Amino acid sequence: MRKPSPELKAYAMLGLVMLLWAGNSIVGRAIRDEIPPFTLAFVRWAGAVLVLLPFAARQVMAERRAILRVWRPVLVLGLTGVAAFNGFLYSGLHSTTASNALLLQAAIPALVLVADLSLFRVRPGRAAIIGVAVSTLGVAAIVFRGDPAVVRTLHFNRGDLLVMCGVVAWALYTTLLKTRPAIPGLSLLTVTFAIGALAMLPLAATEWREIAAMRFTPAVIAAFVYVAIFPSIIGYFLFNAAVATLGPARPGQAISLMPLFGALLAAPLLGERLHGYHLAGMALILAGIAATALLGRTRRVGVRTDPSATG
Repeated sequence: MRKPSPELKAYAMLGLVMLLWAGNSIVGRAIRDEIPPFTLAFVRWAGAVLVLLPFAARQVMAERRAILRVWRPVLVLGLTGVAAFNGFLYSGLHSTTASNALLLQAAIPALVLVADLSLFRVRPGRAAIIGVAVSTLGVAAIVFRGDPAVVRTLHFNRGDLLVMCGVVAWALYTTLLKTRPAIPGLSLLTVTFAIGALAMLPLAATEWREIAAMRFTPAVIAAFVYVAIFPSIIGYFLFNAAVATLGPARPGQAISLMPLFGALLAAPLLGERLHGYHLAGMALILAGIAATALLGRTRRVGVRTDPSATG
């Protein structure tokens, strides 16, 4: 029996990551009235660091000199993908819907291609362009509920602008992962999470009145536990590993799965119904990702290319 290829494993990891991250947006929206946004972001990263420390502390100490030598790219990764993205996302979810937030995050694949071209002069291949276009049609099918006329009913506000700022930060993080220093993944996660927690601390301190009024209900505690472990430790570890295997653009395209998973999660959790357009959107999203994978494999077999390039 043949073992799954590294690329197949990477795509499987990305599917799980997008499910966990879709849940993160739903949780952030569901508890928006119970947990202030920067407090949620701070507890998320501080909690993740506390969970990782028993496993990572010795490794981080052993690698501390190597980490300090490459502190600039580590700091940039921590500020863009950990602090900025989640600070903007949770703030935006206080005044926009989870659906809008997931829709805006579907812009990440195209922005990753733009960032890759702008920062590293990596031109997107045919597979990347085709895959992103097809997946975007799938996202549109879900957002517009199979009816283009729905576009007239969409409204964007301050929360949407904040989420969009987070989307830009995440696209930069995904692209800049190719500059990640050669230190163990566990050390990199722990340090970047710590950077995110430290960046959120002064912002969370401005919410002290809301913090003082918080009620630590089972729902609030469950939200803290979920965001600290599942979309953080598990999600980032798997996403970074997938980027190391596939390069930045193809994992970036997997973001297209989040609106789909958001709709699937909303059905049991929020009582929303699934419709035919959800299935049509799912088919297009999966077809786009498959096109990128299959066409990219064909191109790599036929032509020697930069392994970080897509298509």
